[in-house]
Amino acid sequence: MDQLFAPEPTPQEPPPSRDAPLAARLRPRTIADVVGQDHLLAPGSALRTAIETGRPHSMLLYGPPGTGKTTLARIVARAASAAFEELSAVEAGRAEVRAVMARATERRRGGQPTVFFLDEIHRFNKGQQDALLPAVEDGLVTLIGATTENPSFEVNAALLSRTRLYELQALTADGVRVLLDRAVERGEVPLPADDGALAFLADRCGGDARTALGALELAAVTAASAGAPSVSLAHAEDALQRRAIRFDKAGDQHYDTISAWIKATRASDPDASLYYLAVMLEAGEDPRFIARRMVILASEDIGLADPTALPVAVAAMQAAHLVGMPEAHYPLAQAAVHLALSPKSHAVGAALHAARAHVREHGAAPPPAYLRSASRREPGYDYPHDRPGHLTPQDVRPEAIRGLRFYEPDDMEPRHRQRVEDLRRARGLP
Repeated sequence: MDQLFAPEPTPQEPPPSRDAPLAARLRPRTIADVVGQDHLLAPGSALRTAIETGRPHSMLLYGPPGTGKTTLARIVARAASAAFEELSAVEAGRAEVRAVMARATERRRGGQPTVFFLDEIHRFNKGQQDALLPAVEDGLVTLIGATTENPSFEVNAALLSRTRLYELQALTADGVRVLLDRAVERGEVPLPADDGALAFLADRCGGDARTALGALELAAVTAASAGAPSVSLAHAEDALQRRAIRFDKAGDQHYDTISAWIKATRASDPDASLYYLAVMLEAGEDPRFIARRMVILASEDIGLADPTALPVAVAAMQAAHLVGMPEAHYPLAQAAVHLALSPKSHAVGAALHAARAHVREHGAAPPPAYLRSASRREPGYDYPHDRPGHLTPQDVRPEAIRGLRFYEPDDMEPRHRQRVEDLRRARGLP
């Protein structure tokens, strides 16, 4: 029996035309063609299994631009023989969502599932996100939301609990290079490209495959118009609007530049510190490597002269990990300026080196017997909190080092110098 109201035609994924952007023409259609995201698509993983069995589940894809969120959504729909509906939360409202749900209802009557891909889902307000819940709960649509913002903060808890969260990672330079080589080998650009040009685009696109492919296409068209035989480094620089930086991340430039940053920051020059930081960031240095050096410098070169330096450096490292590049350059820059402007002291490091040198030369002396148990009731142990000022006159050093001083606060640690002298005086120490 015919349906009273025929469903609207199922949106089909048209093949990309020759006029479509290069990134669209090269969009992978199967898992085998996907570059990167091995942590999500490994054999036996939940996402790969869902694709291979054609049984998708609602999910949120979280990651930086150009990492394949739309591509994965299309692959999921294709594997499930589902209609693919796509909206951007930047432009769509409740009316557009209702229309999608109406079409999905008609398809379900005919036995066809619908995958609803909602890009920039974090742009929907709470009410708009709540409107998605019934369709997701009922299985009317398989919702795939894409976002560049942390869903834990931007997506309603109710919707989070009904979806599986997958975090995509920025592509490595090697991964982007695979895509660039693929474009050239398949003749998707009018000219071959020099190895230096491809390496530059792969290294300087910030892990964004769409940016790299767009720049390659523009560079190839520009080179062809000028009658050039191939895409040169100069063409790639012009297309990406960045200059190539001589910086071998595995060689001397890597170590020379981080060394220069450390010494400039230690010298309390914020402009020089920012300059060397910019060189590393522009060259594609791993922000985690930079952040680790900031944490080390905060203790080694600043220490107690500015006790806030270490928390700032650690916070920058955590922020860089959470937000990723390119936005991570802001907390890194903030930390670089803070560390450069902080008063400097290496008294803590010098004290530790002196203590370790003593232990290496003389061995480890046993602690006094009254310190060898965690129990405050050990015979002979004088509990500081039972004393006025929480200070015990009891000597807590091994007998072999009584009278030695390792920590000597310098001029940039006046508060700590005074505290040390007060404590030593109170204990009757030299």
